[in-house]
Amino acid sequence: MIALSLSEIAQITGGRLDHVENPDAQVTGFVEFDSRKVTPGGLFVALPGARVDGHDFAATAIEKGAVAVLAARPVGVPAVIVEPRGRVEGDGANADIYANDEDGSAAAVVYALSALARAVTLRLAQHELNIVGVTGSAGKTSTKDLIATIFRSVGETVAPPGSFNNEIGLPYTALRCDEHTQYLVAEMSARGIGHIRHLTDITAPRIGVVLNVGSAHLGEFGSRENIAKAKGELVEALPTAAEGGVAVLNADDPFVAAMAPRTHAKVVYYSTETRRGGAPAAQYFATDIVLDDVARPSFTLHSPDAPPVDVKLQVFGSHQVSNALAAAAAAIELGMSAQAVANALSGHRNASEHRMDVRTRRDGVTIIDDSYNANPDSMRAAIAALAYTAAARPDARAIAVLGEMGELGNDAESAHRQLGEVLSKYHVSHLIGVGESANCRAMTEAAAEQGINTMVCADAAAAAKAVEGILRAAPGGVDDWANRTVKDVVLVKASNAQRLWLVAEELNHS
Repeated sequence: MIALSLSEIAQITGGRLDHVENPDAQVTGFVEFDSRKVTPGGLFVALPGARVDGHDFAATAIEKGAVAVLAARPVGVPAVIVEPRGRVEGDGANADIYANDEDGSAAAVVYALSALARAVTLRLAQHELNIVGVTGSAGKTSTKDLIATIFRSVGETVAPPGSFNNEIGLPYTALRCDEHTQYLVAEMSARGIGHIRHLTDITAPRIGVVLNVGSAHLGEFGSRENIAKAKGELVEALPTAAEGGVAVLNADDPFVAAMAPRTHAKVVYYSTETRRGGAPAAQYFATDIVLDDVARPSFTLHSPDAPPVDVKLQVFGSHQVSNALAAAAAAIELGMSAQAVANALSGHRNASEHRMDVRTRRDGVTIIDDSYNANPDSMRAAIAALAYTAAARPDARAIAVLGEMGELGNDAESAHRQLGEVLSKYHVSHLIGVGESANCRAMTEAAAEQGINTMVCADAAAAAKAVEGILRAAPGGVDDWANRTVKDVVLVKASNAQRLWLVAEELNHS
């Protein structure tokens, strides 16, 4: 973060100083809400939660070198105190941080954190900071990581770890920026209409990338039309074309393509399907898409006013081509050459855990760990990658370990049942369903009806054992790995709350 005095922080956040002997004392380090990560010169943010209240760790944070604490009540150590404003109601209330926030203490601290991030990024944007916002129902984190890799090849870049994409994670990430930061990649999620507008108020992007409008969070929004309304708030917030604003839209998604009239920024499209002359015409598109034996795509990138360039991705799944095109468009629109972008994309490795993390064991079995999150669109993409990887190996079986997809509302059971048809379409041989909810039952029953070998396991530990049992039943067996001829492929995927990454970790360590 840029250096700020405690008096400046109080003014920015609307707080008051308490137990502060020197109002000119400066915060020069990072802002942290985990007292274990506090470093000298930092600011500790005391977030009250359902189980742990950050206010209880204020003294510990000061002992570790924090200059002060951002808090909602006096904590007996140097602090900037922001007054609670009452319980959050309405569309903004459906966040875990507000679930037990009866007096609005958490909301007050989050509001102050946002105000601080807004002030810092506004100052930095007047110099060299370029802010790129990314949203979509699926692929946000993968695309954010791709964009960050590209920008890191030419300048200092800040991007969120994992999926820090809400009203806490985004300002936390933005406050990592300082005078040397040239690029901030801001991943933006929404639980309702108005949320992305709030995030764009915190970090005002110059470039806005909208990936897709799917069925993730359908239970919270009610319809894809409402999801499109929320995602489109990103392009509405962009500066005009004359001011350098650019909206990067997916021409292959009609909900996204239809967002063009909602912005005064320059609009460019990318596509894996509609080349120039499509509907709408795409300025950025891919041809000659080829997957290797573990579903890593290569393609030719076409962009305005530049010769086509070759890209060879090191991430897995054909859906990554679309993500890479979005990232390329954002970077080229900010002035990078197509060749430099292609070089950076070809050198990119997975940056976020449990996101299409593909590893091959010594016995030849390949584990695709995509267990961080799941919705119907990302499930289909992951199952397609599983099937392709297995099909490239003679006699290999495609084994899916799947858990529940969250936040699908009234369509949840139907969406899980449809996975049975998807698994059959891609010739998946085995399904291990993890969990005993109605949604999981719908998925496993539909798969069994399609003739897929199906098992149900209560938890991750049982699922890992079940997979090993299937693998050992293969010719050669894992105990004779040097002579294995069957190189099975296992996909592990569910919403993060299901903790199926435990299955992937157990299998990778076998």
